[in-house]
Amino acid sequence: MTYRFTAPMITTLQPDEIFVFGSNHRGAHAAGAALTALDFGATEGQGGGLSGQTFAIPTKDENIQTLPLDQIAPHIDYLYAVAQIMNGNHFLITPIGTGLAGYTAEDIAPLFGKRFLELTNCSMPQSFVEVLTKED
Repeated sequence: MTYRFTAPMITTLQPDEIFVFGSNHRGAHAAGAALTALDFGATEGQGGGLSGQTFAIPTKDENIQTLPLDQIAPHIDYLYAVAQIMNGNHFLITPIGTGLAGYTAEDIAPLFGKRFLELTNCSMPQSFVEVLTKED
């Protein structure tokens, strides 16, 4: 199977691309990929879901404390549902949770699961793909 990898640094988007990034419930996009997301239409004060050409997945709470994995997982499930519906768009998933939130690819990738590898309109960080295909 051929996998689509998200580029390590994204500075521009095509009209059909959606930048998927880690956020906080407050929607304070002040650092990391969240800061980059502002260039693509992310809305200050919106910590989850679609905005402009972005999709925010909260990995931190309102007080900027890292969320437990079981509270991040439903937002990834929601992304999966949206990506299935919006199959004319390409979702560029960044390594959410592995920067400021402090998780590893081994922690986060299983929340996405192999189901995301089967979506032809999603790219994943190489580190996530490596975790998900380790047993293959």
